[in-house]
Formats: sequence, structure tokens, C-alpha cells
Amino acid sequence: MPRSSFIRKTDSYKVTHFPQYPDGTTQVSSYFESRGGYFDATTFFGLQYILMKHLCGKVINLEDIKKWERRFARHFGNRKLFNKAGWLHILEKHGGKLPLHIKAIPEGTTVPISNALMTIDNTDPEVPWLTNYAESVLSHVWYPMTVATNSRAMRAMIFQNLVETGDPSGIDFKVVDFGYRGSTCDEAAAIGGSAHLVSFMSTDNLAAIELLDDYYGAPMAGFSIPASEHSTMTSWGREREVDAYRNMLTRYPTGFVAVVSDSYNVYHACKNLWGKELKRMVMDRQGVLVIRPDSGDPRETLPKILKIVGDAFGYEKNKKGYKVIAPCVRLIQGDGINYQSTGEIIAVLKRRHWSGDNLAFGSGGGDVH
Repeated sequence: MPRSSFIRKTDSYKVTHFPQYPDGTTQVSSYFESRGGYFDATTFFGLQYILMKHLCGKVINLEDIKKWERRFARHFGNRKLFNKAGWLHILEKHGGKLPLHIKAIPEGTTVPISNALMTIDNTDPEVPWLTNYAESVLSHVWYPMTVATNSRAMRAMIFQNLVETGDPSGIDFKVVDFGYRGSTCDEAAAIGGSAHLVSFMSTDNLAAIELLDDYYGAPMAGFSIPASEHSTMTSWGREREVDAYRNMLTRYPTGFVAVVSDSYNVYHACKNLWGKELKRMVMDRQGVLVIRPDSGDPRETLPKILKIVGDAFGYEKNKKGYKVIAPCVRLIQGDGINYQSTGEIIAVLKRRHWSGDNLAFGSGGGDVH
């Protein structure tokens, strides 16, 4: 699609608001707040992208004014409902830039609900209607705020578990963003993925990396590792499943490597393939094998897999009394992960005396990050 005009970045009914204010109105001030939801605090994020993408610089020109005068005449069936004079005033007096003053709390800040997160005022007394005309596109900050708030809550919950059962220093990489595929479009993936990276540093969402570099000056805000998928594993055939795994260890001889291991039978893969045939190769490797078991209910499968892997590679009890498998092996659960399911998984593993150090999560493929 061609570049869209700021004139259309609002709700239809707002186009008709300019004559609705009392005569003599010169100033309209508005604010944006979170009215509440699942959490009692909100993490603010995404405004800078919206401002730079939609409001900064010359966003009004004569061609747009003429185009939308025609479209609104058809849309409303009445040519007089469009504020042509107001937009011409902005073009002529301000060079097509919006005479608005927007203030906000620093992005990444978490505040209790029902507090003002940003305010908006018109700076030209001739266009008081412009303040709330911009409300619609500014409200797009709701989506990245929702993701940022959710990811922060997951971080807090996982961090507390690590304080109780393991090493909190690993928190930054405990939730990987798998959300590109679960988004409605590329831009949504970029916005949501960027919001996730307010709380974590692990992502497979390249759109988010690009947005944060382009709009926030973050050259590299998130990191990833080599990983397999079911197609690369099943292409070897069931009879050569162990060869598929061996190939991963050979191709990536150092560092982290994640291998999906539930193509056929995850318990067999962990006990007999990883835990026996490839055990020495895993233990001698200069890095960490991350086993990904996506099948089944993780509240049931993860304790079983941890026991199998722990028995095969060994485990120790840390100073907090929780079991940590050998450092050459870890797990990642990337299916069915959201705030609620993560809490349930953590609780189950804690009851079985497994440390949170053993496990990371991948979120966003089907749920809201």
C-alpha cells in the first residue's frame, strides 16, 4: 500500500468533531491511562515508534487534503463534514507539521494502573480539535504496552522462582520471543517483539530487532542461537533420528544449540538417543544442548523429561536444595506458554524440587507473547 495520510489515521466520527466544541475553545488537553486488567500495574512502551512513524515531521500536504475531501464526501455523504479549512491552516501556518505537544513517562517505566501515562495538547489555538483527532493513532500504544506488561510480569514471576530455587542472574534469557509467526502482520510482530525485549534479551523475532535499531537506536537488542525445527529433524526419517541429532552437534560444535526432540517419542529421544548414544558427544561438547520437548501437557511431560535427563547426565542439589542437571544440558518449553501456564509449570517443577535453572520458555507463537 502507498504511504497513508495522517488525516485518515483516526476514527471516522472524529472527523466531525471540529464544530462540536463550544465557541471560543482554544485549548484541549487530554491524557492516556491504563484503566486496569489482569495486572495492577502497566509497563509503558511503544510511543517513540508511533510518534516517529505517524506524527513527526511534515505529515500533511495539499494532495492528501484534496484526496480525503473527496473520500469523506463519499464516506459521509456530505462534503461539509470534513474540516478542510483546518487542515489547510496546518499546512500553511505549520508547513504540514502537527502543532501538538505530547509528554509521557519514560518508556519501560512500570506504574500502577489509573495513572496518566502521557498527555497531549494543541499548541495552536486555531486547532483545538487536533488534540483528540490524534487520540486514535496514539492509542496504538496499547498493544506494545500489553506485551511489555505481560513480559514484565513473566520476568518477575520467573525471577522470584530463580531467587528461591536457582540463579537469578540468568533471568534475561529465560523467555524467548517466538511471536513473529503468531502475529497478524509484520508490523505487529515488530511492535510486540520490541515490547518483549523491554524485559528480556532473547528473541527469534527479527522484525523487533529492526524496529529497535531504526527507531530506538539499539544496534542489537536481542540475541538467538542455532535451533532445529520438526522439518529439519523429520527429513532424516524415524530410523535416522539419532543421525539428525548427531548432525546438530557436529554442525554446531560450540555454544548453545536447541534441538526439537518430540518428532516421534520425546521420552525415547531423551533416554536412549541423547542419554545413551549421544551422551559422550554432548558431554564433551564445548557448549549447552537445549532439548525442546513441545508435545503434551508440559506440567506432566517436563518433570518426566527432567528425571530422564537428570538420570542420564547427572544432577546436583544446589545450596537452595533444588536439583540442577549437568550444565551441558538444558530444556526449553516453547508450546502453550503464557503467563498462566508458566506459573503452573514453575509450581509443578518446584514441588518436584527442580531448580528453575534447568528450563527456559518460548512464548508468542500462539498466545500474546
